[in-house]
Amino acid sequence: MEPSDAELARKAKAGDPDAFAELVKRYWNDLVRSARSILGDADAEDAVQDALVTAWRKIGRLRDPAAAGAWLRRISIRRCLAAARRRPSTVALGSVPEPAFHANPGDRVDVASILNALAPRQRAVMHLTVIEGCTDSEIAVALGIRPGSVRAHRRRARGRMEELFRGGSHEPLE
Repeated sequence: MEPSDAELARKAKAGDPDAFAELVKRYWNDLVRSARSILGDADAEDAVQDALVTAWRKIGRLRDPAAAGAWLRRISIRRCLAAARRRPSTVALGSVPEPAFHANPGDRVDVASILNALAPRQRAVMHLTVIEGCTDSEIAVALGIRPGSVRAHRRRARGRMEELFRGGSHEPLE
């Protein structure tokens, strides 16, 4: 029988690197998927690796071993949001491909371009809502904000996405 997350977290807190490695194996794909929705493919794995180094250093601070997965997610998402804030806010116009935003249901939509046009926190909220199926409370904990702020970010993200579908500005927001 496989050990639970709580058992692995307790062992990791006691200094067992193999237990921590097992937690990493369990959550790696989910963490990278979340990171990609915030940072894109190029930087996602690096950000998750940085987050996991931080997690290993701070494993002693984990209060609830049963919540190890949520704790790892929170650290990873915060690392991704910090990395997104450090990115340059402008790019050369020639380096941006022409987006394919269309309002017709039969037309193709470049989802990656639409998501990249959202602010990093809005991307995180939309990913956690749509892809991960998290509740507002779970998202709030992961992002370190209040549930009301989660709803506000989601509302702004949806408004921005609607604007993009109608052919508005494709410039990323801060």
